[in-house]
Amino acid sequence: MIKKILFLCIFVLGYFSVVAYAAEPKSLGKYKNWEAFTYDDGKGKICFAQTIPTERSPKNFKRDDSRLFVTFRKQEKIKNEISVTSGHVYKKSTVVAKSGKNEFAFFSQGKFAWVSDEEEEFNLIKVMKKASKLSISAADMSNSKTKDLYSMMGFTKAYNTARKSCA
Repeated sequence: MIKKILFLCIFVLGYFSVVAYAAEPKSLGKYKNWEAFTYDDGKGKICFAQTIPTERSPKNFKRDDSRLFVTFRKQEKIKNEISVTSGHVYKKSTVVAKSGKNEFAFFSQGKFAWVSDEEEEFNLIKVMKKASKLSISAADMSNSKTKDLYSMMGFTKAYNTARKSCA
C-alpha cells in the first residue's frame, strides 16, 4: 500500500512536469460524456478515459476543473487506475464515490484521489459500466463540502478503447 501511494505521488508529479513539455494527449474517440486518450510520457504509453461532471455543487465554491479518470500504463503494468480531482485540495479521508447503494472510499493527496486497491477498482468499474450516474463527494481543507455528478453515458466504450490501446 505504501509503495502504491509513493508511486502514485511520483506519477502525479511526473505527469504534470512531463505534460508541461510533452505533446498533448491524442484523442482516441469521444463517446457521449466520456473520451479516451493516449500519449507517451517519455517512459511509455499511457491511455486513459476521462470525463467532466455534468453538475458541480455548490455553484459559488471557487475551484479548478473537476475530472474523473481511468488510466492504463502499459510499461508499468498499471490497469484500471481510477482517480479523480475535484479542483481543490482534499481534506484527508473525505473523498467518496456513490452510485445507487454502492459506495467507494478514495485516499487523497493534494488535489487528487485514488481508489485504494485493485479489488475496489475492479468493483467500481463494474458499477460504472452499469450506472447512469456517479457522484463524487469530498471536503476541502476548511471542511467545505463539494459534490460532482458524473454521467456514465459512454463510459464503457471509452474505457474499452483506452484499455485496448494499452493492451
